[in-house]
Amino acid sequence: MKKEYIFKSERLGFRNWDETDLTEFAIINADLEVMEHFPKPLTEKETVEFIDRLKKHYTKNGFNYFATEILESGELIGFIGLAFQEYKTDFTPAVDIGWRLKKSAWGKGYATEGAKKCLEFAFNELNLDKIISTCTEKNSKSENVMKKIGMEKIGEFKHPKLKEYPEYEKCICYEINKNVWQQRVL
Repeated sequence: MKKEYIFKSERLGFRNWDETDLTEFAIINADLEVMEHFPKPLTEKETVEFIDRLKKHYTKNGFNYFATEILESGELIGFIGLAFQEYKTDFTPAVDIGWRLKKSAWGKGYATEGAKKCLEFAFNELNLDKIISTCTEKNSKSENVMKKIGMEKIGEFKHPKLKEYPEYEKCICYEINKNVWQQRVL
């Protein structure tokens, strides 16, 4: 079965979620190493609810944290994409870029490749003015991806959705605007 991708990078395909993704995505979300910088792994029920929110987000906005597959094999490796964030901070509401990949996809440049393609989609297709990205202060791997895609650190903050989890509450925020991105790409 040929997949319908919204867009592709050199090695990855980006699409909306469907019910066939549940099993593999639930395994990714239940992995303690993958979820190291989150309060807890997700149950299968929580993964079902997450996919449902992502599909609704796509219907409303035309983007989400896209189901991301390796083009050569069709293997779902997690998500890379965009999501509208409205939690209360100095830099929201804003569109966020984020990623979550299974361990077997780590260290291959997929997060950076996919995030670069998502920025291109955000600025050229969606005509957004700026993109942010956040992670816990200890998530150096995600912070490195932010740097590699040209984002700059704009500050640190206490994530309002993580008040009950003090060890995860302190986060960092990076951003890139369309003009800066265009200058770096051209």
